[in-house]
Amino acid sequence: MNPIAFQIGPFAVRWYGLLIVTGILAAAYIATREARRRGEDPEHVWNGLILCLVLGIVGARLYHVFSSPADGSLGWWYYRQNPIAILKIWEGGLAIYGAVAGGALGLWIYTRWAKLKFLRWTDIAAPGVLLAQAIGRWGNFANQELYGPPTDLPWGIYIAPERRLPGLENYERFHPVFLYESLFCLLGFILFMVFARKWAPRLRDGDVFFAYLIYYPFGRFFIEMLRPDAWRLGGLAAAQVFAIIAIVIGAAGIVINHRRRLAAPSEPASES
Repeated sequence: MNPIAFQIGPFAVRWYGLLIVTGILAAAYIATREARRRGEDPEHVWNGLILCLVLGIVGARLYHVFSSPADGSLGWWYYRQNPIAILKIWEGGLAIYGAVAGGALGLWIYTRWAKLKFLRWTDIAAPGVLLAQAIGRWGNFANQELYGPPTDLPWGIYIAPERRLPGLENYERFHPVFLYESLFCLLGFILFMVFARKWAPRLRDGDVFFAYLIYYPFGRFFIEMLRPDAWRLGGLAAAQVFAIIAIVIGAAGIVINHRRRLAAPSEPASES
């Protein structure tokens, strides 16, 4: 697949960037629907979007730049020698953990400024984030990246010789890891949209976001096992280490949230 969607003169629009933007706009639209359902002003979604987007991209890029992929390319050692390449985000290299951290920081800053409840707005954003991830992962397909080991399964994808990792040059078809993650995120989006409505009376502000911190990292932990180029910390891929940390934070957040509720039974549960 040609990574360039279309070109106007010298200006090339790449599928990677186009799909990332599409995912962001889809997430924002879902967030406006969630905000309206919860009795919040949906205009806050658009007002805070730029700040969340900018910090999300910065966080996503920094995670990628300071990584050390197993194949030795497009990580800290590469960018240290080619600093101008740090700016070329259209060529790929936006890591979701960094994006979530940066976006959450942007949301925290905006909600502090607008005097809104931060955890309530993380709940509003979380389902759409999963949808954005499901859409954005197809940018990896366009760039022929985020694939797994060789396979002869019928859904294996062809990878051009110049995009194959060292040691895999003689193979043609590989596991579409990007597809596995995209489908997992799409399933999560559907589940979270149902979950946030069906269990609304039992949920407290932050529960949906904390559930996201459990759901996505849980799937990512196992998906990461299929990545031969994964940045590793000790015996685990770095993404698996961060997945464990996120799951612990998510589980602790839910426990603390509901212990607080038990400690104050007279306090009405906030609708989520």
